[in-house]
Amino acid sequence: MINRKSVLERHNPNYKSLNLNAPLSIGNGNFCFTADFTGLQTFFDEYSAAKDAFPLCTMAQWGWHSYPLSENEKSQLRLTPFDTYGRIVNYATDDTGQEELFKKIRVNAHKFHLGKVGFELSDKELFIKECKPVKQILSLWEGILISEFLIGSELIKTETFVHPGEDTLYIRISSQLLKEGKLRINMEFPCGSHKKNAADFSAADKHTTRFLKTAISSVSAERKLNDTIYYVTVNGSGFDTDTDEQKHKISIIPYTDMIELNIRFKADNNSGELIAVQPDSFSGAKTKCKSFWENYWKKTGFMDFSGSKSERANELERRIVLSHYLIAIQSRGKIPPAETGLTCNSWYGKFHLEMHFWHHAQFALWGKTDELKKSLEYYKEILPAAKKIASSQGYNGARWPKMCDPSGENTPSSVAVLLIWQQPHPIMFAFLLYRIEKNAEFLQEYREIVFETAEFMKSFIHWDKDRYVLGPPYIPAQERHDPRIVLNAGYELEYFRWGFKKADEILSLFGEEKRYAEIAEKLALPAVKDGLYLAHENCPDTFSKLPFYTDHPSMLAMYGVLDSEVIDPHIMNATLDKVLSVWKKETFYGWDFPMMAMTACRLGRYKDAIDILLMDSPKNTWLENGHNKMVGDDALPLYLPGNGGFLLAITMINHSFPEEFNVLIEGIYPYF
Repeated sequence: MINRKSVLERHNPNYKSLNLNAPLSIGNGNFCFTADFTGLQTFFDEYSAAKDAFPLCTMAQWGWHSYPLSENEKSQLRLTPFDTYGRIVNYATDDTGQEELFKKIRVNAHKFHLGKVGFELSDKELFIKECKPVKQILSLWEGILISEFLIGSELIKTETFVHPGEDTLYIRISSQLLKEGKLRINMEFPCGSHKKNAADFSAADKHTTRFLKTAISSVSAERKLNDTIYYVTVNGSGFDTDTDEQKHKISIIPYTDMIELNIRFKADNNSGELIAVQPDSFSGAKTKCKSFWENYWKKTGFMDFSGSKSERANELERRIVLSHYLIAIQSRGKIPPAETGLTCNSWYGKFHLEMHFWHHAQFALWGKTDELKKSLEYYKEILPAAKKIASSQGYNGARWPKMCDPSGENTPSSVAVLLIWQQPHPIMFAFLLYRIEKNAEFLQEYREIVFETAEFMKSFIHWDKDRYVLGPPYIPAQERHDPRIVLNAGYELEYFRWGFKKADEILSLFGEEKRYAEIAEKLALPAVKDGLYLAHENCPDTFSKLPFYTDHPSMLAMYGVLDSEVIDPHIMNATLDKVLSVWKKETFYGWDFPMMAMTACRLGRYKDAIDILLMDSPKNTWLENGHNKMVGDDALPLYLPGNGGFLLAITMINHSFPEEFNVLIEGIYPYF
């Protein structure tokens, strides 16, 4: 039996010096707080200004803000016509002559920073150079961040964690500077912003803060940012409070050498209810936090590499453990996560449904099926919007958006609106869950989602003489191709074939006749040239002409992510070798490495799979905090699809690790 606590403790992030590029976060899956070395967000500006900045944000899944934009303005957006086998289909792809409107719609809605919490000196500004980190440890087993630092010769200790059942931040601080009145804590509220740090502290006149209740060690505030309203309460002991509505600021003024405080955030609701709720004490909340995390770790699949001889075993184990933690603190809500989760804004905090697979498919295989089911509910909620997208373009069924906010409306984009590889994902999730749980009642609950998905796929393909073909127009996962000529891109083609077959399997469970078998059988085959699979049928120069051997080598996913029966393993084997030989490795993205590793596993090349997962490449950089960083891309200081994909790929290696890896495995269901 694996000693899980021991495995986790050897990978606790443990800092003894300043690390601007890899701050640590705590959260509960719906709410996340990212801290600097003080345990708070004292040096927000300094972390935001760093190269490839990793900002310090306080974010919740419900925390969305929009700049003023009328429905009439939206209706003015001009769409671009694309010929679709003699029929015109319009897409919002071109901002020429409408740049301002295009961007205005594109950045709405966006996630925002709920409030910055940090230390300040009572008589002068506190500079980062005046502070010295002593140590900072993130206890993965407990979900608690312990920080110690010096101001001059005085030691400050902070203990920070998030309540597992509420969007509440708990903080305990001890220092003689508190009792002497030299050190205080302030909370400052910004206006919402679509930018990476999600905050605009220069726009005090564009939002309001109204304090509803003030008392010793207690204050409540109503926050309004255009149409967004949320509430904040601060409670605790050992301090007084001072407020400034014009500066959107709460000052926490200690009068003892140790204070405890909790800061609760809540979406628009009955403010009286918020004020009336008595928060858990610090010790009570800490007990709940520790209990939650102990239970979470005991119920997830697990691996222990401590018996391995390979020098790389520790790094594999570290990436597994930290990936589990990072996904747990910010990707367990009821809507799919953004690529940077609740850490900061990427693409304005919107989520990309094609990435939903790389974020969440692993949940089913690591014993967390309930987490995957939770986010599947989102497809139910946006089904009307997805059907509207399809019908507006002359298609049947539901066309799932690519880049969106909770509304499910597509975001204008030169690329996003033309992608289709997110389409079969709901079928994939339903299949994975049924395969593990064998729960026909669950499938019945999602029957409409599965078949509206398949109906769009059926209406999207085209009969061309003696075969069904896929496209044009669309952009494949490898976003390097002209949508007007893309024909039968390998991954999309086989994912549609796979989706049709699985939809029929689900039909048979309900005693219904098959609908899609003939389509799957008559779909075109993936294009081959010189014994290699091509990006798509109209791209003979896949491996010889730029930009075609850059970005995602998604043809490999046909026999890795998928187990396509029409794939020739010998051709795929040669294709994998060719990609590894000629592809511009600096253009790989975080999920490409697990995707390629999965193909290697399907081919029985398990040693190569590990080599690929640990490949030295800019966008396969893994920071001390466990995040997969996209080096060279300032927009992505972290990339959670890389973490989720890593966990997914590891399940394919499972019990087939090379001999030097002596791995103990518990509770993991292998990928199909």
